[in-house]
Amino acid sequence: MTLLNTNGLGVTLSNPLFTDLNLTISKGDRIGLVAANGRGKSTLLDVLAGTGEATIGEITCARGLRISQVTQNVPPDALPLTIHALVLAALPHEQAEYESWRVDVVLDDLKVPYDLQHKPLSDLSGGWQRTAMLAAAWVSEPDMLLLDEPTNHLDLHRISLLQDWLGALPRELPVVITSHDRAFLDATTNKTLFLRAERSRIFPLPFTPARAALEEADAADERRFANDLNKAQQLRKQAAKLKNIGINSGSDLLVVKTKQLSERAEKIEAAARPAHQERPAGDIKLVNSGTHAKALITLEDVQVETPDGKPLYTTGQKWILPGDRIVLLGSNGTGKTQLVQAIQRALIGENSAIKCAPSVVSAFSDQHLGQLDDADTPMTAVAGQFDVGDQRARGLLAGAGVEIRMQDTRIGALSGGQKARLAMLVLRLKNPNFYLLDEPTNHLDIEGQEALERELVGHGAACLLVSHDRSFLRNVGNRFWWIDRKKLVEVDSPEPFLTKEMQRS
Repeated sequence: MTLLNTNGLGVTLSNPLFTDLNLTISKGDRIGLVAANGRGKSTLLDVLAGTGEATIGEITCARGLRISQVTQNVPPDALPLTIHALVLAALPHEQAEYESWRVDVVLDDLKVPYDLQHKPLSDLSGGWQRTAMLAAAWVSEPDMLLLDEPTNHLDLHRISLLQDWLGALPRELPVVITSHDRAFLDATTNKTLFLRAERSRIFPLPFTPARAALEEADAADERRFANDLNKAQQLRKQAAKLKNIGINSGSDLLVVKTKQLSERAEKIEAAARPAHQERPAGDIKLVNSGTHAKALITLEDVQVETPDGKPLYTTGQKWILPGDRIVLLGSNGTGKTQLVQAIQRALIGENSAIKCAPSVVSAFSDQHLGQLDDADTPMTAVAGQFDVGDQRARGLLAGAGVEIRMQDTRIGALSGGQKARLAMLVLRLKNPNFYLLDEPTNHLDIEGQEALERELVGHGAACLLVSHDRSFLRNVGNRFWWIDRKKLVEVDSPEPFLTKEMQRS
């Protein structure tokens, strides 16, 4: 049964985000909505939810359809509320008064600990804030859910719980999900909509097989376009040949035939549609300046501690060698970021317990992109730090997806995707031979994640990285360190850790 239908839907801001979108959402649909950063995913969800307006087109909904939406950001007026109060406020007044038990049921289903239920959202992590918003969206049991980046700020365990929760929802409930987590989309969706400025495509498949089908469809379009142009060119050649014969022979029939062939060629050319060319959100390029050192980083029974000095684990003897792409695995709170920060302090001479080769040139990015100052501009972040000149700096920024009009504005005004690409550009300009990356895929779209994977692997860059993105860490890592039972152990594969995290009760 169809619950919602769009006809010729389009939204134009400074440029068209999407046009002529015909989308049908029926009972049981679990739709993954995929596009690069800034290409209209959140805007489309707003339009479907009725909180945004389309530039053109119309939406038809089943009578009485109730839609709940989880946005990417917590509304500022919700931050003083506790989780329990936020979810209770989402119920209609009469239900809130007589059926407050619904709040307890939903919070229990989402495995929210009781002690957190009565803390203000402002005191909680981003992951718990997103869980609270999800609970508030579901407590009234709507007919459709729209989820905008629901895995943001979640660790693997919470992602697993979210997957299970979605799988336990009524089968007929349609859900539309935007996410850059490829493994999550594969696990939770049965359809994929690739949102484009023109000719968006939907496939009745999860993300990975849908991406293959999309590439095949685009390749077929490209072949069809080339064949159409070739056919038109042959008709024009034939017309020119007949025209010469007709002129020389004075044959009116050949002149008419020539005109007919030319008109057919014009119709074919007018109808021919070039294959879709995705406008990149910005390049991600890295370098590997290389080194002759046998070991870049040496850890000899280093004690890793919390910020207030409590011991977490010891590293044992570990080395990071040229070409190593080491993924650091561990549950939240076990001390992954603390090890990354300890190595970073050693690289700048503030931690003598960790030995660094003199030839190491490092590039560090934390999960909040703290190496960028929101008060700076992209131009000062590039031209002010590196001897590249203003003109080249502007070219580099444009290539990284920071348009000319944004280059002299505050970095804080950039989108998450633009900031992430700017951060990668700054890392590259350091000309490093060792990358230290804590959650580098935060804010990167799928295209950006895949570009970062190609760069790290293709350049043979040495790196130590932390990531909750299963696809990313599987594709990049060639060594794996697991923080397990207060020890840092090397394992052959991330799969035992991933399985343990996804099944943790």
